[in-house]
Amino acid sequence: MAGERVVLYVAPEPGRARAGFVVSKRVGGAVARNRARRVLRAAWRSLAPSVTEGLDTVFIARDTIQGAKTQDLEPEMRELLRRAGAIAS
Repeated sequence: MAGERVVLYVAPEPGRARAGFVVSKRVGGAVARNRARRVLRAAWRSLAPSVTEGLDTVFIARDTIQGAKTQDLEPEMRELLRRAGAIAS
């Protein structure tokens, strides 16, 4: 599933819901990549309790993530998870 700033991959995996975050050099230098990773993790922390158990999710940042805030990413990530069937509407 692709959003404006994030791409989502979901795979079934027994156990608790886990997440991985990928930010390539296309996003920018080390500071920009680390900031993008921090923002993605913060958005995930607020969404994780509502994600279905037994799913591994991978969020890949697109270059349009630059300058985005947690409040900007949360609704996009929630919608991607909903479309993937990983979260209840």
